[in-house]
Amino acid sequence: MMRGAALPYRGLPPVEPLWFEWAALAGMLAFASWLLGGRGVWHLLLQSDPTGITLVIIVVFVGATLWCGARARELQRERQALERDRARLQAPDESWAGAYWQALRAAPRDSGAPLDLLLERTHGSHHTAWWVNGIQLKLGLLGKVIGFSMLAIQIGQMDNFDPAQSQDLLKNLTAGLGVALLTTMVGLVANILLGLQLTRLDRYADALVAAAQQHGLSLGVGMSERA
Repeated sequence: MMRGAALPYRGLPPVEPLWFEWAALAGMLAFASWLLGGRGVWHLLLQSDPTGITLVIIVVFVGATLWCGARARELQRERQALERDRARLQAPDESWAGAYWQALRAAPRDSGAPLDLLLERTHGSHHTAWWVNGIQLKLGLLGKVIGFSMLAIQIGQMDNFDPAQSQDLLKNLTAGLGVALLTTMVGLVANILLGLQLTRLDRYADALVAAAQQHGLSLGVGMSERA
């Protein structure tokens, strides 16, 4: 066999199907949303929140979940490229790991720069996603504050109690309490579900960096022996 010939890919270790995991989770979320919509839960949530904060949280969650799907596919593609590059003798592809290994071969003055660049590519955008995840929780707390403020204003406007108007008064009081509870609940649920996706992305990215470093150490041993 020629020295520069590529090895077959049949011996590659299996790569975790991150994108298919996300697709399964997205399918379950879509099915649950369909069930809730059929029972009128979405209509109740949106109708009970005159501030619109619940709708904003849902839109942010849907957008962030779609981003997680695109990110999962990108990370899985980079891991597959890493395994292909490790299994052949020719130069690596233009992948994150390949760029990291080429930077190691160049022996830069700053020995930590290649790893920093790899970490930025694998984890950099996740920090913004975690910030968005926190925004969902903060929006829920904002809705809680607004709801209790509405409740306090309604109570403060009560000059006297008229038993004939007790039904209207109770309706106005429970409107503010409903906003406070519903927005908090939606924010907490969205925060938990998005945090689950982001944690899985972080762990997959950690494994990608670890695999690239492991192969980079073997490259360093080989270069020192040739030297």
